[in-house]
Amino acid sequence: MRVLIATTPAPGHVVSMLEVARELTRRGHEVRWYTGRAFREQVERTGAHFEPMHAGLDFGGRSREEAFPGHAGLSGVANFTTGVRDIFYRTAPGQMNDLLAVLERFAAECILADDMCYGACFAGERTGIPLVWLNNSVYIAGSRDTAPLGRGAMPSASLLGRARNALLRFVADQVVMRGMRREADRTRARVGLPRLRTGAMANIARPPALYLMGTVRSFEFPRSDLLPGTHFVGGLLGLPPEHFDPPGWWDELQAGRPVVLLTQGTTANDVDRLLAPAVRALGGQDVLVVVTTGSGVDVDRLRPLPDNVRLERFIPYHHLLPHVDVMVTNGGYNGANAALAQGVPLVVAPGSEEKPDVAARVEWAGAGVVLKRRAVTEAGLREAVTTVLNDERYRRRAREMSREFRSCDAPRRAAELIETMAGSQGQVPTGGVTQ
Repeated sequence: MRVLIATTPAPGHVVSMLEVARELTRRGHEVRWYTGRAFREQVERTGAHFEPMHAGLDFGGRSREEAFPGHAGLSGVANFTTGVRDIFYRTAPGQMNDLLAVLERFAAECILADDMCYGACFAGERTGIPLVWLNNSVYIAGSRDTAPLGRGAMPSASLLGRARNALLRFVADQVVMRGMRREADRTRARVGLPRLRTGAMANIARPPALYLMGTVRSFEFPRSDLLPGTHFVGGLLGLPPEHFDPPGWWDELQAGRPVVLLTQGTTANDVDRLLAPAVRALGGQDVLVVVTTGSGVDVDRLRPLPDNVRLERFIPYHHLLPHVDVMVTNGGYNGANAALAQGVPLVVAPGSEEKPDVAARVEWAGAGVVLKRRAVTEAGLREAVTTVLNDERYRRRAREMSREFRSCDAPRRAAELIETMAGSQGQVPTGGVTQ
């Protein structure tokens, strides 16, 4: 089987694809992977052939503000809509052109893409090649049982709840999605595709033949109207690094104090929103605090560091999380899944984009405490961490979810579903929605 993978050139969109790509190549399939040059080494480690971006905008390795300077200072609805427009919609035509050029010399039998790589959706629609989505965050298709994305609202399938969901969808359609639908129509027209009346993310793309959710069912809201071909395959948490040199303080993880991991993911760089107040809140407490900054944040704003705080730009979760007692996060999807896969409960102070929706799933699953925006204070953070450390309910629930993650062989299941679909000329694998 020949598979063309396409991913948005950002870490959160690449990491979950790594294990699936490696499994596909291990099974003897020919895999080519189109993404940013910053990820070439990771792509080639899977055994896939790297295909670089040319017409597509390659912003890999840069923060959002570096790649899109006009986004600096945006917040709320403007931050969400501008991000979707510039990062995902307006980059799609160039991606499509690149992918069509690859397909002229590589007769792929399916296209496997992250669920926001709309250039891959356009290429699949133009060629008729079956399309598979692998999620990079929460389930993005709408449902009568859930509110629109971005609100962090809990699900409800009751009559009253569905009425609430419908009202919120109507408001979102009038306030937020109307402009996005116009942008989607313009983008599709640019590549010679007709307007859609229903589809994904303001009708930018047709739904895929397969929608693979790289998580467990208990970390996603229940719905009575999931897209056909939706399958929960289990956690896809990336490949461990080939080499790891632990920092000099590594032995302190075994010293008996609770370990608190403080992170705001790989791209967020507002150090004053979460990192700085959390360092002040936990400094001097009887815990070891490990801070990972991800992007190039202004770490000087965290100094002087309290004696119980250790600061690093990056430590692989594969090595660090087994030692952690609670993770404090801005709600990054991959980080939350990685923590729960290791049985680590969470404190979530959700940032922008879909992070309120990730936080809502943590709260709904009972695996952590969510801080509303006004509660992201030193006192609020200290109380939340203390609560999660001392209330066994959160640890117990996280461990239950960890067992669910361990029960899945996500790469194998994903590969099997892709093989079945490709072997049946794009038909959805039988068996309905499975894990």
